[in-house]
Amino acid sequence: FVEAGKAAPTKKKGTKVSKADVAIGKIRKLYAIEKRIETLPPEEKTRQRQQLAQPVLNDLKAWLEKNSTRVPRDSLTYKAMQYTLNQWDLLTGYCQDGKLHISNVLAENAIRPFAVGRKNWLFADTPRGAKASATVYSLIETAKANGIEPFAYLNSVLQHIGNAKMVEDVEALLPWNTSLNKMQKG
Repeated sequence: FVEAGKAAPTKKKGTKVSKADVAIGKIRKLYAIEKRIETLPPEEKTRQRQQLAQPVLNDLKAWLEKNSTRVPRDSLTYKAMQYTLNQWDLLTGYCQDGKLHISNVLAENAIRPFAVGRKNWLFADTPRGAKASATVYSLIETAKANGIEPFAYLNSVLQHIGNAKMVEDVEALLPWNTSLNKMQKG
């Protein structure tokens, strides 16, 4: 919608707001709700989202369904409207779980260094190298997400993985199960 708003002709005084700008205004209301509830525990966030955000989401969906037929099919606004409607269940899923974020910006920020650096990583020139890279990167980011310093985590995994005999032994090394997690949170 931001791109569609920028692509819209410049507005003259007294003209109507673009449909892209209307959509952005409705989305901003959702982010304002998130700002107000950001410090609440997950259960309370879920309750607040269902009470406050769900009506805004319902209004947005109704508005999108009504207005998507009122814009040219080849416009950026139409494409944004259709994308939003096609992704509706994923878009609104955060209202069902207070641990989820309204945006995937945290995930995008986490993978940005990987995306920028991948051209420099010579070992990933084969499918196996790429898979190894993705595995290590996933471990590092999951360690960070669980409040564990990545180097200490990888060091611990490498020290103990050789002794793992059963699936449970390997699972005990995962970032949310490891003793490093308990030490850093305790």
